[in-house]
Amino acid sequence: DKEPARDVNQSTLRDLTYVVFDSETTGLDPQSDHVVQLGAVRVVNGKIVPGEEFDTLVNPGRPIPPGSTAVHKVSDAMVSQAPSFDSVCRDFHRYSENAVIIAHNAPFDMAFLRRETHGTDISFDHPVLDTVHLSAVIFGGSAEHTLDALCKRLNVHIPEEVRHTALGDALATAKALVAMIPILEARGLETFQQVRDEVRKHSRI
Repeated sequence: DKEPARDVNQSTLRDLTYVVFDSETTGLDPQSDHVVQLGAVRVVNGKIVPGEEFDTLVNPGRPIPPGSTAVHKVSDAMVSQAPSFDSVCRDFHRYSENAVIIAHNAPFDMAFLRRETHGTDISFDHPVLDTVHLSAVIFGGSAEHTLDALCKRLNVHIPEEVRHTALGDALATAKALVAMIPILEARGLETFQQVRDEVRKHSRI
């Protein structure tokens, strides 16, 4: 029920609502591969909101390569009755309304959403932050910025059974975000605009 921020750029980090998401896919090319699972959690007032998860399998409309299934454990049989990505995008668009979208390696995941909704009546034009860049702001550009490395530095535990599931990785990313917010604030980066300006210094990553 929190009121949307009128000016996202001047809002403090704790005053913003975030939707932290992750996708599992048939491969690593957003132009030719497809989403097979999408998961997300909501962060409000600097805390993960229990019970407001978004978690769904997606029918990619094509066979899932065995190498991809070996990573995320999503098989053809599991997605045979799942909704299409078009339907999932619409549901996720409603779920993420008036929120800042967060993802680890956000350009990859956002590319699938934007490709699917290109030319439709919905658009993922939300403000976006990438936890890879937030990691670089805090730990330096030369540090390792994988999700595992970031979580290890922040003492965020990822249970092995949910690693490389969309919801499991989204939850780990959200926990990392929550842990980084007070660190950013302590460095004088209190508003979204201040953080975005600092992130631009690490855009090459």
